[in-house]
Amino acid sequence: MNAPNGTDALGPRAPADTEVGPPSSSGGTGSVPSAREARRAEKPPLRATSRREFLRGGLRAAAALAAVGAAGVAARKATADDTVWQLDPEKCVQCGRCATACVLTPSAVKCVHAYDVCGYCDLCGGYHQPTVKVTDTAAENRLCPTDAIRRTFVEDPYYEYSIVEELCIGCGKCVKGCGSFGNGSLFLQVRHDRCVNCNECSIARVCPAGAYRRVPASRPYLLRGEQGRRGKE
Repeated sequence: MNAPNGTDALGPRAPADTEVGPPSSSGGTGSVPSAREARRAEKPPLRATSRREFLRGGLRAAAALAAVGAAGVAARKATADDTVWQLDPEKCVQCGRCATACVLTPSAVKCVHAYDVCGYCDLCGGYHQPTVKVTDTAAENRLCPTDAIRRTFVEDPYYEYSIVEELCIGCGKCVKGCGSFGNGSLFLQVRHDRCVNCNECSIARVCPAGAYRRVPASRPYLLRGEQGRRGKE
């Protein structure tokens, strides 16, 4: 999800360091500029965007597009009453059954990150072991058993954490750590590009918190942060 400035097709492009003026007219000295060139000359210079703003903007755009695409898949897999299974993050207790009770291996339940809720912390409760003494990427200091979370330096003292869904097994350890020591930006969701939408969800049957329910296939996710608020409008 991260890309060098100006190369991320899903996110906003970083403005150039210098302002580029309108092209010169082909008519030579004394020629009258075209109306299009005049409009370009009147435009104010773009505001400089920090690296962190660029990353967050790109990640939000990528997450939004991914959710839209997955929503289309969910709609095609919908049952006769047009509903799909979803996990309510406000009820989830991170018991670990999402990783073991799903009919798929690995589970269709994956960790999702609400970037606008994240604190971009150096010491991340969802990434580091609770007893960690050094906040680095050493294997013995990481919480995820499958190395499904990537940590990337943004700017001092901020770090970005992204989920590699292909490696995530839905165990919820990172979610529990983030909720206990962070802002709760990590949470679990059934991903509908993977879920087969069983008549009776095997995870829902054993969920101790009753956190699973059917939701409209047109709105298959129960999100947190800005995307969650938009989904309720």
